[in-house]
Amino acid sequence: MRNCPKWTMHDLVTHLATGLSSTVAAITDRPADPLPPADWADALGRWDGQRLAVREALRLPGETPVRSPFPGGGLLTVGRWARRLAHETAIHRLDAESALPEPPATRYADVFALDGIDEFLTFFVPRRAVHHDGVVRIEAGDRAWTVVLRSGEMPTLGDGPADLTISGSPDDVYRALWGRPNAARMVGQVALTEPLAAP
Repeated sequence: MRNCPKWTMHDLVTHLATGLSSTVAAITDRPADPLPPADWADALGRWDGQRLAVREALRLPGETPVRSPFPGGGLLTVGRWARRLAHETAIHRLDAESALPEPPATRYADVFALDGIDEFLTFFVPRRAVHHDGVVRIEAGDRAWTVVLRSGEMPTLGDGPADLTISGSPDDVYRALWGRPNAARMVGQVALTEPLAAP
């Protein structure tokens, strides 16, 4: 697939099914499923089964606390898991569509893309140590975020003159942060995108 040249559709479906399984496990406090099957039909069936299971798990009230499988732990809720899955699925939808001979011109609504940018910068980025120093400003629509990078420390949202500015429509900035094809503008030290790169 064009967006992820090292992946096949089988890899994508397996990845999504594993993510859904982990979500169900976290919400229900049970172990996740074992390793995914190698057969395509079985992998697709596993994804479909996990899709149905996560729909049931997410029926719990949004404020229900759940255990975190991520480094650093921290409080998670069913509502935050639903948000995480919404953006995980949205980005991988683009990947699946990129495997088509003529991918559709999918664009995400500003309100959704802005939430995705915020989720990426407040959920993923603070969970990693970086080896760069600098300040990255992200501008999309009527919102802006400033990420402060200090070598050996977790990134934080803060203030300061930007060494790199990423700007554009909410949809393009959303894609840029996740490393998907985009038309966002980058001005400054582009190497500072490395510590922000999607997992």
